[in-house]
Order: sequence, then C-alpha cells, then structure tokens
Amino acid sequence: MTDTSADLHHTILTLDTHVDIPWPDRGDFATGSPSRRVDLPRMRAGGLRAACLVAYVGQGARDAAGHAAASARALAMLRVINDAGRIGGVRVCDTAAGVRAAYEAGDIAIVPAVENGYAMGDNLSLIGQFRALGARYMTLTHNGHNALADSARPMHHLNDPESLHGGLSALGRAAIAEMNRTGMLIDVSHTARDTMMQAVELARAPVFASHSCVRALCDHPRNLDDGQLDALRACGGVIHITAMDAFLRPRDVRDIRPVTVADFVDHIDYAVQRIGIKHVGISSDFDGGGGIRGWADASESGNLTAELLRRGYDHAQIAALWGENFLRLLDQADAVARTIA
Repeated sequence: MTDTSADLHHTILTLDTHVDIPWPDRGDFATGSPSRRVDLPRMRAGGLRAACLVAYVGQGARDAAGHAAASARALAMLRVINDAGRIGGVRVCDTAAGVRAAYEAGDIAIVPAVENGYAMGDNLSLIGQFRALGARYMTLTHNGHNALADSARPMHHLNDPESLHGGLSALGRAAIAEMNRTGMLIDVSHTARDTMMQAVELARAPVFASHSCVRALCDHPRNLDDGQLDALRACGGVIHITAMDAFLRPRDVRDIRPVTVADFVDHIDYAVQRIGIKHVGISSDFDGGGGIRGWADASESGNLTAELLRRGYDHAQIAALWGENFLRLLDQADAVARTIA
C-alpha cells in the first residue's frame, strides 16, 4: 500500500458486509487471537471502520427439534455480537446514521446480522426478535434447503432434492414481507437462482447479496450470473464481492497459484461494468472461510483500496464500494418499513 493509497484508505468509511464470529464465543474480540481473521486489533490495524458480524447457523434437520436448536443458537450469537458494544471505542449500530456517527467519532461500528433463515425455523415472530437485537439482514438460506427457500447447494446428507420449493416457499414469501415490515434486508447469497429471482420480484425494499461473486468469471453455483446481476440492478440492490478463493477463480487456476486481491478486483470490475458502481460492494467472509493472498485478514484491508486506486477508481467510487452503497440500502429498508408500519 503506497502513501497515497494509505491516506485515501484512512479517509473512507470502510465496511465489510459479512464476517462470521467464532462459536462458541471465546471472549477474545477485544484482545485479538491468532485464530481470528477479524477482531478489534486487526480492524484498527487495517483501517476497517465497520463490519457486519453475523450469527451463522448451519443447516440441519427441518423439524421442530432442529428449528428450536437453530433459533436458540442465533439468538445467543446475536446477544454476544451486541456485547461488543461494551468495549471502549466500539458501537453496535442498527442504522446507517449510527454507523456514520461511530465513524465520525473514531469508533468501530458493528452491525449485527443473521445467516441462514433456518434460524427462524417456521416461526415468523423470530424475525422481530432478531431485529430487536439489531440484526439488519438475514440470509435466506445457507448450504441446504430450509423451510423458507431453496439453496444454491442442496445437501445430499440432508436428503435434499434438487429443488424442494421451486424457489421460495409460502413461509419464505411471508418472511420476506415480515423482513420488509421490520426493516431487515433480504440477503440472497447462498440461495438458488429461482429463490433469488422470486425474492427480487416480491420484496418491496432492495435485496442484496452480502457475500457472493460473479459466475461469468468463476462458474460456481454460489455465484451470480449476468441475469441475476441485472435483477439486482433493477431492484436497486448490491452484490458484495467476497474473498472466498473458490468463488473467485476455478479449480484449475487455484491449483497452480494463490488467489489474490487482483482476482478479487477483477470481479468488482466485471460487476461495475455490468450493473454500475452503485450496485457493487465489498465483503470478506472472514472467519467463515474467506481469505486470499493480500487480504488474509482485516489488517490487510488497505490492499484492496490500493488495488482499486491502481485501476483508476476515484475517491467517491472507492467509498461507494467500501460502504456507502450498503448504507444506502439500510436507509432504503428503513424507509420502506415506515410505509408499512
């Protein structure tokens, strides 16, 4: 990172939209740990000013016991994420204005979220409970179909058919309406193509992909094709390119060289050229499998800004990619919620 890119990086509200938390919690976010890719020391070292910390629940049995366990875990994880607000210099924020206020004060902003609609089981009231704990988005699925929707990756060990619902179930449609009502963003990362396209048509607020890449550059079922990118643009949504090597380059490339920040920005370039700078953002999926050469943890976040600057992106464009586009989505979701309430 050059002096110029370092100066630029530290003037931008940098926000990573998808970071998992270790579980069970070890109480080491404030102090840092060699086993973490994101913690307070690494965020400060890398000039990363904000992050969405997600309560991730892996897919299990679609039955009452599985749903109860998933819900209990998600609620416990959200409470731990909220505990970060007790650390000096850290604020847990659930609005764009709150994130901006933290940034202006020199504090780190944490935005809670939920990964996998399995966390709500078949109980719509849990969406309100998640939102009350600050959650600003919920990823509809993870790997494996749940009661809400079909996943991009059916799980054979869960006896998943190729498609369970044909996209969204009736419960999934009701969940989208409830998320719009409460101001939670609908995250279509991990979802089947039919799920994603139906969510775009149904949602009243923009949907987004919190951690996905471009299928035209890497043919992985988790990535979004051109039609899906166009749908995101049409609904005002954003794709947040993520630092997962398997989503950035195919196996034959990864077998001969490491995936790098340059590969990451290739996906940004493609998405920007396809759907425009307002519809593209940045995420890491750190502590959930993410990490590439040059952006192995939060302390190296400035390397992305340096690569973007090298490719000709200006200050406003880099700021849009690093956080402004996501903050716009939060404001839009809040505006829609007010019309429903």
